[in-house]
Amino acid sequence: MKSMIDALLARRSIRKYKDIMPEREKIEKVIEAGLYAASGKGLQSSVIVAITNRELRDRLSEMNRKIGGWAEGFDPFFGAPVVLLVLADRSSANHVYDGSLTMGNMMQAAYCLGLGSCWINRAREEFDTDEGKEILKSLGIEGDYEGIGHCILGYADGEIPAAKERRPGRVYWAE
Repeated sequence: MKSMIDALLARRSIRKYKDIMPEREKIEKVIEAGLYAASGKGLQSSVIVAITNRELRDRLSEMNRKIGGWAEGFDPFFGAPVVLLVLADRSSANHVYDGSLTMGNMMQAAYCLGLGSCWINRAREEFDTDEGKEILKSLGIEGDYEGIGHCILGYADGEIPAAKERRPGRVYWAE
């Protein structure tokens, strides 16, 4: 297991995946890390939908592609076999922040377990549609949830990208 600081500095978004399903134990560990994310007032407003069903994964990819305006055939999930959809209860004032922390924890955990990950946007737009709400209902998920993001997972197909140079002038000290 990598040290926390090393993992925070080394993790990168992966945009090309092997067509290999990660072991369920690894997926479960990534989910567990997300469930332990900090949350406003400890309300734990975010929920995770683990999508390993290829048909549903492809359906969400197509919805996402259309929202993003890409050409037919483009996969905004970059071939990742797993999508961990993060939703958060809109009644919680901090739901977007809670869901964001869930996403961050899962991406870091994935890296530590040897998996690639990437945050894919447009979950809000997907699940504000009638089709998105129908999907959630078919999965037994009821309530007023906002889509926060898709944490795509899988084994990277290629090298991990190098870190970009950090932009200067982003830290201010008040001593």
